[in-house]
Amino acid sequence: MIYTVTLNPALDKTVEIPSLTIDSVNRITEMRTDPGGKGINVSKVIDRLGGKSIATGILGGDTGQAIQASLQAMGLETSFRFVEGETRTNLKIIDPVNHTNTDINEPGVTVSGEILDHVLAGLLAMLGENDIVVLSGSLPKGAPKDTYRTWVKACADAGARVFLDADGELLAAGIEASPYLIKPNNHELSGLLKRTLKTPEELKEAARELMAEHGIKKIVVSMGGEGALYVTADETVYAEGLKVPVGSTVGAGDSVVAALAVAEESGMSLEDTVRLSTATGAANVMCSGTQAAEYDTIKELMPGVVFQRI
Repeated sequence: MIYTVTLNPALDKTVEIPSLTIDSVNRITEMRTDPGGKGINVSKVIDRLGGKSIATGILGGDTGQAIQASLQAMGLETSFRFVEGETRTNLKIIDPVNHTNTDINEPGVTVSGEILDHVLAGLLAMLGENDIVVLSGSLPKGAPKDTYRTWVKACADAGARVFLDADGELLAAGIEASPYLIKPNNHELSGLLKRTLKTPEELKEAARELMAEHGIKKIVVSMGGEGALYVTADETVYAEGLKVPVGSTVGAGDSVVAALAVAEESGMSLEDTVRLSTATGAANVMCSGTQAAEYDTIKELMPGVVFQRI
């Protein structure tokens, strides 16, 4: 089973404002609302890929109830803990004229160490050997910076394969507990190694350094429109980015993580993993808001994925 953890979820309101102008009245031409947060986005895409997951984490208030109801209406299984406070609502502003995406994110609920311990204990009670746990996204107020390190270790000790998708201090702390897979972008990887990494070869060597130092099994380095690098103990594959019309880039990375989890659970080869994750990421870029792309769209894109071993 795949478990996705969203400790700081959100209700994502995506609006389209052509020629967004600061200090002026702007008119919304399109709007949609989706349950969001990185782990939740992963669960939505897993479902479209034909996989199953259980979405866990922390919700609060009427917004939290709305998120849970929406997920259950999609047929997704959930196991959230409700706390005091109100789950945040995040505003995503897309300007199709200037080709910009602007995020305005609320802070969300405040949690205590006791609450986090209860949520973690609930997750550990469900875990079985070789289950996959996806830890991703920001942390709520009150959570220690080393929360992901604690959770990675606890889940790994329970026999799970942990996928960590975080950045900055959260990623730096989390890798100390040896997650199974991480998905930094090229800038985040440069930050971890404290040197500028530009070429696929440089990124490959840096990824292998991290794998050797921290016991990480797999690293996928996203490079934006330039594609992605897939590094395992035995091989490295560079996949070019697919050129597709952009609806929204929000959640694109989460869709890649979803495909990686589905591929890992089903035992796909590295080549098939690259095709599926590249196509899934591109298909979700074509969608508006944080809605998940249809599998038919993903399947149509897969033959166009170009990759090579380096």
